[in-house]
Amino acid sequence: MTGVFAPRRLRVVSPEALALLGAGMVLLLVAAVVPLAILAHQNPVGNAGSSIAIGVPCAAVGFVVARRKPRNPLGWFMLAVGAALVLSNDAGLYAIADYRLRHGALPLGWVAVLLQPLWAPALVLYPLVILLFPDGRLPSRRWRWVMWSYLVVGFYLPVGIYLLTVRTVIDHGIRVLANGDLAAVDHPTGAPARLGALLAIALPLLVIFWAVFIGRQAVSYRRSSGERRQQLKWLLSGAAVFMTALTLEIVVGVLYPHPPLVLRVLLSVAGLTIVALPAGIGVGILKYRLYDVDRLISRTLAYAIVTGLLIGVYAGLVLLATRVLSLHSQVAVAASTLAAVALVNPLRRRVQRAVDRRFNRARYDADRTVAAFAAGLKDAVDLDAVRDDLAAVVHQALEPAHVSVWVRGHE
Repeated sequence: MTGVFAPRRLRVVSPEALALLGAGMVLLLVAAVVPLAILAHQNPVGNAGSSIAIGVPCAAVGFVVARRKPRNPLGWFMLAVGAALVLSNDAGLYAIADYRLRHGALPLGWVAVLLQPLWAPALVLYPLVILLFPDGRLPSRRWRWVMWSYLVVGFYLPVGIYLLTVRTVIDHGIRVLANGDLAAVDHPTGAPARLGALLAIALPLLVIFWAVFIGRQAVSYRRSSGERRQQLKWLLSGAAVFMTALTLEIVVGVLYPHPPLVLRVLLSVAGLTIVALPAGIGVGILKYRLYDVDRLISRTLAYAIVTGLLIGVYAGLVLLATRVLSLHSQVAVAASTLAAVALVNPLRRRVQRAVDRRFNRARYDADRTVAAFAAGLKDAVDLDAVRDDLAAVVHQALEPAHVSVWVRGHE
């Protein structure tokens, strides 16, 4: 009879199944954006904003890393960040539909209000991926106090926001703003205003910590070599592209509250590069095609610089034509667009050469070697000398294990 009452073994969910479950949940949350936006009378693309743009790539990379390297906590961190950002976006849309359009008539509106601030813990958790890159471990024991100090300061932000949120829900004073945030959180009054002032202090402190994390990886890059150096190249390159796109978006937003079509297209293209940071982190952790990073860096930097220069030239020409020459706005925009398009190819070639010279020296030296060979080939008459020079150039430019030159004879 003892066997009847023997306890059953608990089935432990495998990491692969858990990662798949998390990714499936994120997919469902992303699919829910459209009906929720329609319910809230919002633009699905416009309201998704940075939460979806950052959350979906984070979740995708986190899923891949968590499945292939389940013992590395960074994959789970990124999957959690992505899920939290997308869920926060969905909850904000539902809160708008309930409290701004239907005056609290929808069910479980208070749950959406409690879920909407999930962006705050995600904001705190994501920079830890940079600090703990690539294996999820601190570089030394001395960094423990830095991480714990960051967590104390960092989690004050979500705790403070949730204190304001819970108090608002309990007091039945829910007022949702147009962006889905609570008015009590964005514009606290009375006693909660002091807590809001402390929250305003916590955010700059977090930015300082993030700069320290990136600085730590930059110093580590200077001291590293081999595979670790390549991993850090992926991380720092992704961070640089991410920050360039973010800065470009902020600057254009300040200068042009209502940007013309060309700038909107360029900003959309720049917005796609927000995936560079999670992609760089994923490649660095998984070590997939790790040594192609030099070519990728040179191409990415070249196109980022060309895009920035073209936007600057375009904006300058528009201001010159409309403010100085007093031309009609449509004529100025058309002329500036044509000038920017004409500059694309020559500017790209010059910038690519300059970037290759600094960041992809092997390709730059190979191009110079091939160009010098082509220039010398014009005056060559000795076939044997040409063959020997060709083999030497191929060996110098490509460094193959073996070189053979086949010359077709006269028939």
